[in-house]
Amino acid sequence: MTHRMFNRLLWLTKSAALGAGFIFLQEREANDIEEQFTPVNGPAKLERAIVEKNFPPSEEFSQLRLTSDGTYASLIITGLHGENVLTEAAFNDILELDRQVKNISTGNTFENLCAKTKGNCMSNLILDIINYNATEIISSAITYPMNNGTFLGPSIGGVELKPDSSEISSAKAVRLFYFLDQEKTMENSEWLDGFLKLLSSYTKQKTVHVSYFTSISRQHEFENNSDSVIPLFSVTYFLAITISILSCLRLDCVRTKVWVAAFGVVSAGLAVLASFGLLLFCGMPFAMTVATAPFLILGVGVDDMFIMISCWQKTEVDKAFELRLAETYKEAGVSITITTLTDVLAFYIGLLTPFRSVQSFCMYTSTALLFCYIFNITFFGACLAFNGRRERSNRHWLTCMRVPEASGDGKGCCVGGAFDENTRKEFEMPVDSFFKNYYGPFLTRVWVKVLVCLIYAGYLAVSIYGCFQIQEGLDLKHLAADGSYVGDYYDNEDEFFSDFGPNVMLVIKDEHFQYWNPTARKSLDSCLEHFQNLTMADPDIPPISWLHVYVQFGLNAGFDVDDEAQFKSHLTAFLNYSGFSQDVNFTNNHIHASRMFVQTVDIRTAIDEKNMLNAFREIAGECGKLQTPVDLIVYHPAFIYFDQYAVIITNTVQNIVVATCAMLVISLLLIPNPLCSLWVTFAIASVIVGVAGFMALWDVSLDSVSMINLVICIGFSVDFSAHISYAFVSSEESSVNDKATDAITKLGYPIVQGAVSTIAGVVVLAAAKSYIFRTFFKIMFLVILFGAVHGITFIPVFLTFLGTCGQTCSNSRDENEENLRRGTNEPQAGTDMSNSYTRQVEAHIDPDCY
Repeated sequence: MTHRMFNRLLWLTKSAALGAGFIFLQEREANDIEEQFTPVNGPAKLERAIVEKNFPPSEEFSQLRLTSDGTYASLIITGLHGENVLTEAAFNDILELDRQVKNISTGNTFENLCAKTKGNCMSNLILDIINYNATEIISSAITYPMNNGTFLGPSIGGVELKPDSSEISSAKAVRLFYFLDQEKTMENSEWLDGFLKLLSSYTKQKTVHVSYFTSISRQHEFENNSDSVIPLFSVTYFLAITISILSCLRLDCVRTKVWVAAFGVVSAGLAVLASFGLLLFCGMPFAMTVATAPFLILGVGVDDMFIMISCWQKTEVDKAFELRLAETYKEAGVSITITTLTDVLAFYIGLLTPFRSVQSFCMYTSTALLFCYIFNITFFGACLAFNGRRERSNRHWLTCMRVPEASGDGKGCCVGGAFDENTRKEFEMPVDSFFKNYYGPFLTRVWVKVLVCLIYAGYLAVSIYGCFQIQEGLDLKHLAADGSYVGDYYDNEDEFFSDFGPNVMLVIKDEHFQYWNPTARKSLDSCLEHFQNLTMADPDIPPISWLHVYVQFGLNAGFDVDDEAQFKSHLTAFLNYSGFSQDVNFTNNHIHASRMFVQTVDIRTAIDEKNMLNAFREIAGECGKLQTPVDLIVYHPAFIYFDQYAVIITNTVQNIVVATCAMLVISLLLIPNPLCSLWVTFAIASVIVGVAGFMALWDVSLDSVSMINLVICIGFSVDFSAHISYAFVSSEESSVNDKATDAITKLGYPIVQGAVSTIAGVVVLAAAKSYIFRTFFKIMFLVILFGAVHGITFIPVFLTFLGTCGQTCSNSRDENEENLRRGTNEPQAGTDMSNSYTRQVEAHIDPDCY
């Protein structure tokens, strides 16, 4: 570090050059919800491709047959106080609102842009029933859910029926849809913006409550979420600098590390700038989940800074600063290397997940952590050397003017540079004495150990209970900010329109299926009956089947539907006449595919969605195994999002198992005692169980967002537990209690510093208005809290129960010393084979720096 100034300027220049990659940020943003938060190559995406191949879009619009959500605006109208909305007054407001929506003009009118059926815009059924006359809502006898062959489930919600009747007595909500032609993309976007502008003012004026939504609302709200956290990063930076300075502050005006702490935070910021810029240069997609990474990296970078400062303070002050820095690298290098290795490995394992949002986050975060490591041992090292030169010259931390040397532990503002004359090192900070003289001895008392075990048993019991309460899947309304109009719409939809779920498409993709064969039709009927008998299907609403209608049509028309030639000869006329033309791919006198529909009911929760999806796919598989196989698939646009349920748990478990095994290998290399390495693995499992259980109790679901954080658990669990375990086994104290106290004395304050700095890095996210960012805070808070508690409380106590874990190393050391006195380097028979490795490690590593 002879050329310290050049080194700092060099890294500042590199950071600026790589940071120029941020000019590509907008181009690299990858915020498409389907692409980022649904499984790559999920089954529903393959099923959608089959549907779109066999049933291309038709000029005749049909909401039932959409393969995507479509392009639309929607309204849910409820009474102001939950009263019946099927009143003349309410419908006067509804009809006025409908008129205003249809009169929206943004260069194109609704009439020009609407999705059409038979030349007319797609209408709303409930308004058709009353002929757009509010007075008829009182006199009309509307049945539910079927009214004259029309399904009203999506249109009327919160329905109460008259006794022993299907006639509606009252309803709490009415929903209207305004579908647009999907091909007019630019014009549609402008019209939908006009719709949002109209409704944002309308809801404050009328006598009914109106919640509204468009097909672009979810995406727009999601993209705007990242803007809400940008101001929070400045708060985080201020907190990190403040905490770093306070924890490194000394009253000695020479030995204080104010500037070192500040530049440690700057180093982490430069690492984020350079690493993100490099990946943006390389074309790596930038998902919104990545916006949480700088908060985490700032905390981790500051944690490594504390370790380096701790090791610096344990060097002899009268040595040349170059030698002090060399000793600091010698002692701290292994520690921060191991920390970086475990964290980066945990994130790279996260790349195995099938969610692009997770992959993007893990790639950016792991790369940033590597850069953070590089900047700490280069740029920050140069800053540390520069500060060492100032200390060597006994200069004031602020003015850099020479001050008189203090004769003792001087605390004057104009004197400084005091050090311990016996050790030739800086004086211990008061917090180190606390862990050595108070906390350590207290923790090793018998009754305290018993209390710790009871507390741990309670922690484990609550965690396991919470694990059984975990909800799966990402609720799409969580992608919008708190207080958004999107959340209001979803809440009303959940409350009033959950009685009926998706109308699931059953696609027979077998080109050789013989629809005219009675045996084949019987097999198909049996298959449909299986679907209809599912608990989540409505037995009162028969499947929409073109084949059933066609068979009845054949009977009425007097031709033989069991004859292939007659079956095909009348099919085209039937399809054009009946409106089923979009349900049969009949070309060149051959049926390539066809589809039918089954209505589901009571799909209210994520568990219901998961069970429904699995049940339908299971029945589809069974249909293919019938005596006359029916090769079909099931599909609905919502299945694209439901697919996450099929992989979220298995992928989370897979990532945790793989990462834990990798951490076990690393801990075996780090800690020369297999038993203590198993304790590290135990700590990882314990923290993961705790975080998973408590996150469920904290209203956090297991989804692609929380999956990221569970992977983080592993790396941070190792950070705390591996170092305390190694400090325990390498302690030269004779009793296990003294070993535990010694380990806590050496590591207690660094663990607390690291935990506080990391939590400070994410705590501002608790104020974010987005579920994604709050979830990140909640789980990171749990990870760091539980990891730190395991590191300074549970693990030290548990290690004392297995004294041989530390005694092996201690006894081996005594035996080796005896061998050296006898003039031989050979270990005695029966000595642990890891002792040779232990001596090598101890020759280069001071456990005080962990």
